[in-house]
Amino acid sequence: MRVLADPLRLRIVTLLARETLCTTHLIEETGAKQTNLSNHLKVLRESGIVETEPCGRFVYYRLRPEALAALAGRFADFAETARTTAENNTKRSCP
Repeated sequence: MRVLADPLRLRIVTLLARETLCTTHLIEETGAKQTNLSNHLKVLRESGIVETEPCGRFVYYRLRPEALAALAGRFADFAETARTTAENNTKRSCP
């Protein structure tokens, strides 16, 4: 989940949710420097959130919906746990 904690990575994921983009498009859309963007794309790739598609001298990036669905499921679990905790007023006593 830390993979989406960075604002630039979240912006990249938001853009890729709408369409498959190459690095050039992502630089234009985010205003990030190429080296910075490449580092963030590497994190997203290694975490399985995005996959690549070579096309000539360009590399296109697209989201892996099943990876996002798995993350969404984890967030839904956290939300349910938080709801139960709030309803039961669950808290640990201080020493």
